[in-house]
Amino acid sequence: MEDVVLPVNTFYHNNGEIEWQPLALTLVEYPKGDMIGKIFAMISLAPFGIGAGFVTLILFRRDLHTIAFFFGTLFNELLNIILKHLICEARPLARGHLYNEYGMPSSHAQYIWFFSIYVLYFFVIRLHHINNNSIISALWRVIIVGSCFILAILVSVGRVYLHYHTTSQVVVGGIVGFLFATIWFIIVHRILTPLFPQMVSLKLCEILMIRDTTLIPNVLWFEYTKSRQEARARGRKMASLKTTQ
Repeated sequence: MEDVVLPVNTFYHNNGEIEWQPLALTLVEYPKGDMIGKIFAMISLAPFGIGAGFVTLILFRRDLHTIAFFFGTLFNELLNIILKHLICEARPLARGHLYNEYGMPSSHAQYIWFFSIYVLYFFVIRLHHINNNSIISALWRVIIVGSCFILAILVSVGRVYLHYHTTSQVVVGGIVGFLFATIWFIIVHRILTPLFPQMVSLKLCEILMIRDTTLIPNVLWFEYTKSRQEARARGRKMASLKTTQ
């Protein structure tokens, strides 16, 4: 009798056959021993880190513009899924045995370029009213925007290097991300932002402590000074209570 070899991804239970399907959402492969490929594989996880950052910011800051930005990334992903199923272009053959989803346009490229272009618009247009024109402030803007663009380039190059997408799929993804970031920023800046004061007055927003920081020039400096003032006020109050006891 010949030996029966079970497939690696097949599990037999109660006389039934179960085929195990890997969750390819965060699965990234690279050629064994290729350090450049390993670096690109780690960089390709950047969109998931950005998504986790959005969730953290929303939970702890609860700012309407951050929420609007996050919804933009979700709509951008939905647009990518729709385009993939309309175009129906397969991934490169090197990845055909692992992935059955389509590859045009690249979701990684579309996501990271949407994020980078939106950040650029935010600093150039949304924060133009900040009066602090110091060299340090300008340098920080250049560093943040420049880092986003460098990350976008690395993610895009990595998707081609690791044979997850063709060059055209990555380029189209970047173009779609750029166009949708432009459209979404216009929607947020021109349509949604004027409605933010009314939205934060809603009972639900008050319960969830959602706020609008649009008119505050420097939110970090505002929160820093307010926390110092509150700490000093509470410190004086505690000291006065001790003296009266």
